[in-house]
Amino acid sequence: MLGNKSVATRDSYGNALAELAKEHDDLIVLDADLAAATKTAIFKKTFPKRHIDCGIAEANMAGIAAGMATCGYVPFMSSFAMFAAGRAFEQVRNSIGYPHLNVKIGATHAGISVGEDGATHQCCEDLALMREIPGMVVINPCDDVEARAAVKAAYEYIGPVYLRFGRLALPVINEEADYRFEIGKGVLLKEGRDVSIIATGLCVSESLEASKMLAEDGIDAEVINIHTIKPLDEEMVTATASKTRRVFTVEEHSVIGGLGSAVAEVLSGKCPVRLTRIGVQDQFGESGPARELIHKYGLDAEGIYKQIKAGI
Repeated sequence: MLGNKSVATRDSYGNALAELAKEHDDLIVLDADLAAATKTAIFKKTFPKRHIDCGIAEANMAGIAAGMATCGYVPFMSSFAMFAAGRAFEQVRNSIGYPHLNVKIGATHAGISVGEDGATHQCCEDLALMREIPGMVVINPCDDVEARAAVKAAYEYIGPVYLRFGRLALPVINEEADYRFEIGKGVLLKEGRDVSIIATGLCVSESLEASKMLAEDGIDAEVINIHTIKPLDEEMVTATASKTRRVFTVEEHSVIGGLGSAVAEVLSGKCPVRLTRIGVQDQFGESGPARELIHKYGLDAEGIYKQIKAGI
């Protein structure tokens, strides 16, 4: 059941860092002159001496984070996804990924839901970029509860982790008291027999709503939340595909290289079934209100419903 509360996962990120830091003195936060936007300012307010503003120099920030990791700290380097995954890709790959350092990358403002900032800031390629780095864990939480749990799990994991957060407030669909986050494990949200909807991030709550619309047409959809793009829960993916024999992936990311591609790679080798990738097609975004863009690009419940209906 969808709750009435909505929270942007970038807020979850800032709050989780502040809470974790109370228990862990080795947690350090780096930002690239965007603390107010990435919400690391929440952390900075309580722990000003453990917050480092690196200025508008994301590549340099990655190098600083790498160096701090070699000294025993657990640095969370923070910026917009376009800059953390895009501008700093070489440094993330060579300075963090190659030596497999214990650096966490908190990337906010991902996807077209960045809204009015437009195509230059709407990073729909970051999951693909980070998946390519050997040993990099890639996480894309769907709500506040999951995002805060993901930050904690990232801290506890030894090695590089990429965390994707959004600007837009999302419905809280998980019950905090019952929720358990495990890296690499998907979450079965709704059982079904006719089609499988495998979603991530912002599109999870929208997919749940789409499943209700499909149910009105007599289509019983199974809905799975894949919060960890890498390592992917191959067992859950193949199990649902074997059950329904018709799979749809849904993501606020390019259909090239993200969740859809990861699922396709697994199914092609282990359970060949028909797969449709719903997401941003081979195109850039545009400037506009976030909700209107999500609707235009077919990533809201109505758009997901229509694409599944047309694809069955």
